[in-house]
Amino acid sequence: MSNESMMCDLETGVCGVSDEEVMQAVNLNQVEKKVTLYYATDPICSHCWALEPVLNRFMEEYGHYFNVEIKMGGLLAGWDGFSDGANGIQKPSDVAGHWREVGEHSRMPIDGSLWHDNPILSSYPPSRVFKVIQGKQPGKEHEFLRRARESVFAFNRNIGEDDVLMDIVDELGLNGKQIVEEAAQQSAQDSLEEDFEMVARLGVRGFPSIVIVNEDNQGVKVVGARSLDTYVQALQQVTGEELKPRGMTTLSEKIKEGQLLFSKEIEVMYNIEKSDIESYVKSELAENTYRMQHVLNEMYIEHIKDRKMIEI
Repeated sequence: MSNESMMCDLETGVCGVSDEEVMQAVNLNQVEKKVTLYYATDPICSHCWALEPVLNRFMEEYGHYFNVEIKMGGLLAGWDGFSDGANGIQKPSDVAGHWREVGEHSRMPIDGSLWHDNPILSSYPPSRVFKVIQGKQPGKEHEFLRRARESVFAFNRNIGEDDVLMDIVDELGLNGKQIVEEAAQQSAQDSLEEDFEMVARLGVRGFPSIVIVNEDNQGVKVVGARSLDTYVQALQQVTGEELKPRGMTTLSEKIKEGQLLFSKEIEVMYNIEKSDIESYVKSELAENTYRMQHVLNEMYIEHIKDRKMIEI
């Protein structure tokens, strides 16, 4: 603004720009337009677990541009007639090697030995629990999904079993028995089927799939676990504007959110080398507020005040 346009005018009674209209319409209800990010996934999708470090970083930095809707995809209805020829999976025990390979490649720890001695018969039970929690306490289902994945991938617990699901839901401060019982009802299956229908409309055929759309339902689909840059480029293509990332939540605040933080997640979130992780954690967190542990040769940390301790 030039100095010439700034003045105190006796006629108009204005200090500032004096050539504006006396009376103007204003609208203070304008809200920044956001896009929607649909995340098509499944509780036992190993590549979805591998995506966690990048997806968490993406949502941390760019989540102010979009609303998130997680949709269950129905990866495993049951083993009768199931076949995944691309990965050589015809029976439960075939999954173990595939899971271990994904875990080693991504460095998000995956045990997988349960597929030999206590296989998951269907991914629908944890998916229905997700939907019940979503209906009762929207937002809490995200925490359930994360803890279910920690349980099955890193700690080899069968999240298709009611008692395991009850334990996980209880840890959220909810009534595990009640919610798991509700998840066995037809209404929960109907809600899950609605997710399946939406996933089909989005054109999703594999997991993970991220579909980012604008208010005109036009956008970009990203299939598979991809790099951070891939998701940033997709979001920029949908918004049509230069993106400005938010500042990162500190590690001391992040750990209070309740989930375990594995080494790979901390490395990606804060651009830390693996060799520097332990010293970084010690420099960022106060003593006696966290526990550092290892599982499957990978380090993880947990907040010791807000979470029941994971015993190896």
